[in-house]
Amino acid sequence: MSRYNSRRKAVNNSEQWEKTFEERGVKQIEQFVTPRFVNPSDDELLRISTKDYIWKHGDKFWRLAAIEFGDPKLWWIIARINNKPSEHLLESGDIIKIPLNASVALEVLGE
Repeated sequence: MSRYNSRRKAVNNSEQWEKTFEERGVKQIEQFVTPRFVNPSDDELLRISTKDYIWKHGDKFWRLAAIEFGDPKLWWIIARINNKPSEHLLESGDIIKIPLNASVALEVLGE
């Protein structure tokens, strides 16, 4: 259920990276294309059943994803549902939402 499974790849052979390619002994690199996220509507978000979680000092999205979904690589679902791309935006005592079903969240988030 990796978010990279369906990600497009592109070849980068831009002249601006010529020195880097030379240092690495390659002429180009293949890289994942950055997705353009579209925020789900409020109605779409209502499809995702969540539970409240009180953020504690030392919490990490990846750790919560490992506990809740069985996969720490799905940390970004929790971050995205809460519109918090990084843990540093949360303080102890903040209440966040954790999806009860990662598959439904992935469907709504378009991943």
